[in-house]
Amino acid sequence: MADLTRSEAWELLTKYNKEPFHLRHALTVEGIMKYFAKELGYADEADFWAQVGLLHDLDFEVYPAEHCLKSQEIMREHGLDERLIRATASHGYGLAQNDIEPQHQMEKVLFAIDELSGLIGAVAIMRPSKSVMDLELKSVKKKYKDKKFAAGCSRDVIEKGAANLGWTVDELIEKTILAMREDEAAINEACATLEAKV
Repeated sequence: MADLTRSEAWELLTKYNKEPFHLRHALTVEGIMKYFAKELGYADEADFWAQVGLLHDLDFEVYPAEHCLKSQEIMREHGLDERLIRATASHGYGLAQNDIEPQHQMEKVLFAIDELSGLIGAVAIMRPSKSVMDLELKSVKKKYKDKKFAAGCSRDVIEKGAANLGWTVDELIEKTILAMREDEAAINEACATLEAKV
């Protein structure tokens, strides 16, 4: 298990990430990963799964061209657990120079939900409620089919991710919406505090 506490992980994240958008994404993926750990029978590792989610894009804001490579260097410099290093890097499988394929269930979940969480968030923002609490599969599917909507969220990665888990894309979307509902209020509150400091 990683030796980092939650506050130490957050401190490391915010050393390299300042943009509220990136911090919201980190918090969102942290929550989703914790939810899936409990759902899939890894409740005893839920905090570790959450930490993988929180730190998965550690290097993206400062080193976008070396994404998932630089993070490994940074984490090793801090003496972090190789399991954490591997898991966070595996979500970039298929990117240039990244051949760390998701193998553990945790890695497969991260790979599958990273892009999808961005797309679901983009759909939610367009709703009158600006929330996932009343968001349904059909609304996400409609936008999912529109390749111009949230074009940066790779449908190919989402589909590969679902297949790796043995789920349909619909199942993955539904489960991820439920996961995002768990922490929406807390994340909104945390992000409001962050934005107030900017």
